[in-house]
Amino acid sequence: MTTAVLDRASPRGRATLVAVTLGSGIAILDGSVVNVALRTIGVELDASLAQLQWVLNGYMLALASLVLVGGSLGDRLGRRRVYLLGMTWFMIASALCAVSQSPTQLITMRVLQGVGAALLTPGGLAIIQSAYRREDRAGAIGTWAGMSGIAAAIGPFIGGYLIDHGGWRWIFAINVPLCVVVIALCMWATPGSRDLEAAGRFDTVGALLTVVLLGTLTYALTAVSTAPTVLVAGLVALALAALAGFLVAERRQGSPLVPLSLFLSRIFSAANAMTFLVYGALGAVFFIVVLQLQVSAGWSALRAGVSGLPVTVAMMLLSSRAARLSARIGPRIPMTVGPLVCGLGCAMLVGVGPGTTWWGVLPGMVVFALGLSLLVSPLTSTVLAAAPDRYAGVASGINNAVARAGSLLLVAALPAVVGLSGEDYRNPTVLTAGYRASMLICAGLLAAGGTVSWFGLGRAERP
Repeated sequence: MTTAVLDRASPRGRATLVAVTLGSGIAILDGSVVNVALRTIGVELDASLAQLQWVLNGYMLALASLVLVGGSLGDRLGRRRVYLLGMTWFMIASALCAVSQSPTQLITMRVLQGVGAALLTPGGLAIIQSAYRREDRAGAIGTWAGMSGIAAAIGPFIGGYLIDHGGWRWIFAINVPLCVVVIALCMWATPGSRDLEAAGRFDTVGALLTVVLLGTLTYALTAVSTAPTVLVAGLVALALAALAGFLVAERRQGSPLVPLSLFLSRIFSAANAMTFLVYGALGAVFFIVVLQLQVSAGWSALRAGVSGLPVTVAMMLLSSRAARLSARIGPRIPMTVGPLVCGLGCAMLVGVGPGTTWWGVLPGMVVFALGLSLLVSPLTSTVLAAAPDRYAGVASGINNAVARAGSLLLVAALPAVVGLSGEDYRNPTVLTAGYRASMLICAGLLAAGGTVSWFGLGRAERP
């Protein structure tokens, strides 16, 4: 199967870009849209805080655990084929989420939804990297990154509107017609491509070990405040053993799930380290801010969702410009300044609590939005440019896995770290204390991400 070289301005080029950005955006949206619905879901389904964490983490765990598999399968079997399979799977799972009747059912369906997302998410970037002319890739990636950021940020707004006007089930049901549109566009316009040099058996051992690693570690962090210490310690030990086994297996595997040679690139390694820190913080911020606004500040779901509108506007207006700036001056400065500005925004939001008005939220959210729009596009372009084209799916899968792993691990660990458990999310006084500690931790992680970029990227080549 050969790759058709698309012109971004051609009808098929535009349709393909819509298909991959909309499809990836839907998957990313479902990682954030649920945040604003957590309080409503918790009350309607009588869920505990741990169960609400798993409504988020069940999806993120499946996505993070299997996104490497999705990227590798796309490279081997055809990126368009696996992308379409993922979209279809995701559509069916979304419909099942919408009709769930208990926390257990919803968590199970969210895990299935995450499996579909893992198949489609790396495919979007891999298709861009392999299907478009080289001179069109930076712009296409900038568009993809901008729309992805918008999807993550607009999730609370969409969720709030749907909850206030139709109920939380609509945040899942709305995916079905959107998935149909993506599937139709992709079947018409998107060319097929795969890694013609792929050989040997699929790395089943590596895939299983990544699932064990992320699954056990996430469960241990989520249950740390309620489970016996011996069980938590055992799960952590199992996760570390899985990590060691994974590294050994990948070195010995002829066709590894994760070619460790990619990490010989300082740029690739630094960009992924920065991704882990920054996306971990971002996942926690979107989780805790909308909860604090509803529970402690007394805002409606829609009003809390609208608070993220500056992020949406900034990503829409500035992502492509940030991609062009990075192409001109290199990624080091945008990927350093962006996280630091985001961290400043987090610090400005620490005071959100009872009685908070728009003016208590808007300045910090604007600063946070500006930082996010500065870092997302350069990060994506840098990761893909640091890997050979034949590994487009794998490189995208690795970066997505790192981002989702950072997010799910911090969302799992943060409540226990700041002293929240059980039904504390319904108590404004207890939640506010935990919220403020959480935001300071997130600000520190973002500052650490900027530091990693400054020293790790060094004199990085322009993507």
